[in-house]
Amino acid sequence: MKKTKLPLGLLFLGMIGLILVAADHIDAPAVQGGTSDITDFYSFQGANTNNLVFVANVQGLLSPTATSSASFDENVMVEFNIDNNGDNIEDLVIQALPRNGKMYFFGPVASGTSGTSSNVKTAAALGNVEITEYGEVAKIGTAAGASFFAGPRDDPFFFDFGQYSEIIAGNASSFNNPGSDTFAGTNVMSIVIEVPKAMLGGSGTLNTWVETKRK
Repeated sequence: MKKTKLPLGLLFLGMIGLILVAADHIDAPAVQGGTSDITDFYSFQGANTNNLVFVANVQGLLSPTATSSASFDENVMVEFNIDNNGDNIEDLVIQALPRNGKMYFFGPVASGTSGTSSNVKTAAALGNVEITEYGEVAKIGTAAGASFFAGPRDDPFFFDFGQYSEIIAGNASSFNNPGSDTFAGTNVMSIVIEVPKAMLGGSGTLNTWVETKRK
């Protein structure tokens, strides 16, 4: 089973401060509330402007109590897809796979085949990081110019679901400022990788999206 975020156009040039995001929480029936349920996908230029950052969050709406026992599913691979020639088909993938308390990263590497099935690109091992436990200081791994993180984080996505529902129902015409954050106090399991842009190919727009794929 896979779950996909829609492609996001991402410009290498003129990107300072730009963040692109796609988000949804427990709204895909096939994976709703499961360990492969994607809540958010972010892609943005790093503090080092030669780098690009990818963030995939899964297992949304975790309470602090539930977070302490949450873990990444070793049967679920998170795959970041990169289209660098504008045909909306992945040319490169970065794969993240948890094993025995660590998150392993593979790529960026040619996808080989597009679609719902993938093989782990073991020959393109990039690096790994020890998974940060709830309440611990973030553990950061580095290798080959890339940086990695995996572990629980506060849900960064702000959304006033109550007001949204009022707008959809015709009872309101706009959101409040600042509104009420429906996801306040909840956590996600987050995977972050920062890679040099030179690893991603192309020189203009990148389309990026993320999938979860179950073994």
